[in-house]
This record gives sequence, structure tokens and C-alpha cells, in this order.
Amino acid sequence: MGKRILIVLSEWGFWGEELIGPLETFDGAGYDVDFMTPTGKRPVAISVSMDPAYVDPPLGRSVTSPEMAQKVRAIDSSSRLNDPMSLGKLMPARPYHSEEEFLRKAEAYFKERDAKARVLVDRYDALLIVGGSGPIVDLANNQRLHDLILAFYDADKLIGAECYGVTCLAFARDWEDRRSILRGKHVTGHCIEYDYREGTGFMGTDFVMGPPPYPLEWILRDATQPDGAYIGNYGHETSVIVDYPFVTGRSTPDSYLTGEKMVEVMENGLRHWGFHLSAARP
Repeated sequence: MGKRILIVLSEWGFWGEELIGPLETFDGAGYDVDFMTPTGKRPVAISVSMDPAYVDPPLGRSVTSPEMAQKVRAIDSSSRLNDPMSLGKLMPARPYHSEEEFLRKAEAYFKERDAKARVLVDRYDALLIVGGSGPIVDLANNQRLHDLILAFYDADKLIGAECYGVTCLAFARDWEDRRSILRGKHVTGHCIEYDYREGTGFMGTDFVMGPPPYPLEWILRDATQPDGAYIGNYGHETSVIVDYPFVTGRSTPDSYLTGEKMVEVMENGLRHWGFHLSAARP
């Protein structure tokens, strides 16, 4: 039977190529793909990610080819992203400790969480979190998503993340020991040299802020310690790290390679790849 992949997207804007790259790779491998957003709202691509004339400030050049822009516009206007699954309906919210009868509610939460997570983990072979600025708003500190990530992690199933989607992995922590599941792992993600100084924007609002509210590189460096490492590969065109069960991609140019390495993990049992600068280049 073919593999099934669950792709999680922000409702505040995903970067187009970071969906297109893995999705085309999964489609080419004959995998079934389902989409999920925090509330079931249809995801939309960040407008600049389908504009080949947009110049990425840190790089001083366009990062979107006319061909990619056309692909992003096509999926953004297609029916394929209609009716995504709702994370909020499929995973429960943890109760506040201040609520009345907290103990009973906590017991019910853990029971419901484990049962619902098991259904999703049994259904899918891998989880992918797509990047862009949107995940900063509704994915990075999403407790329901953390629970889903932990369920895949506990089941020893593949978890992929790109760009600012990698933050979700750093913040996914067992409620008892509260250590990041990235502790001791090697990962990549948006390095600080590529962060915007100004102009970080989100879909569905006119709000535009300066740099991202947190430097992802610092978070990943801290989360992987003491025995792991963050690897930015600054200056190299691509940066994808495989340290099972994680496949992490740094940014937009790594989208196809992220998908390819996820397929290689599932089909060929790849467990480690790209730890060193020379090895991280395809």
C-alpha cells in the first residue's frame, strides 16, 4: 500500500514553494496527502511567495522563479486546499490549572488526547509542517499541534518541518520532563543571516512587523543541547538535515530536497544525512 502523509499548514500564510516542493515529491511517489490547519480554515500562500519580482531582503534577489510562482498561484486558487482537517476538532485542549475540577478534566484530556492521536498516527506514515511567516502566529506555540507531534514521535514515525515550521519541534515537549524532543538531535532551520530586519508580514491582516518575534537559530541551538547541534549551512544553497525521526529544511530552496529525503527515509530506511557542510549539499 502507498504511504499517507499529513501536511500541517498555517492559516496566516505559508510560503508557496515550501508546500509545492514536498507535495510534488509526494505526488510523484504515489503517496496520498491530506491537509490540516489549526481551525479547519483554508490555508493561503503568502502573496510575495508567488511574486517572482519580489526581492528577498537578506539575499538581495528574488527567491521565486516565474515557474514556481505559477505553481503556487495554481494551488492557491485550486480546490485541493479546500476543506482541510481541523486540528482543533481532532485534538483536545489542555485545561487550565485554575479551572474547577481540574484533576478530573486533566484525566479526561489525557484520555481523549491519546485516543484521538492514536487514530491519526495509525492513519499516516509521516507528518510535515510547512514553513513561512504564518507558523509564527498559529503553529509554533500550538498545544494541540505539540500533542500531535509528540504522538508521531512516540510512535517512531517520521516528522518533517521546514523553515519556521521547525519551531514547532523545538517547543514540543513532554508535559513531565519539559525537554524539547530535539534535545540531542541535529537540525537545521532559518538561520539568523536570512531573517528579515523589517517587513515580516502575515495573510489576513495589514499588520507588518520588523524581524520575526524570535530568532529561530537561537531557539534551535538551545533546544538541541547538550549533545545535538543546529547546523545553518549559511552560504550553501541548500541545507537539509536527517536525524531520524526528523527531517528539517532550512528555507525555501530546501523544499524539494526536504521532500526527497522524507521519501528516502520511508522507502530506503535513511536515518542520518547532511550533518556536515559538505554532506548537506545535494
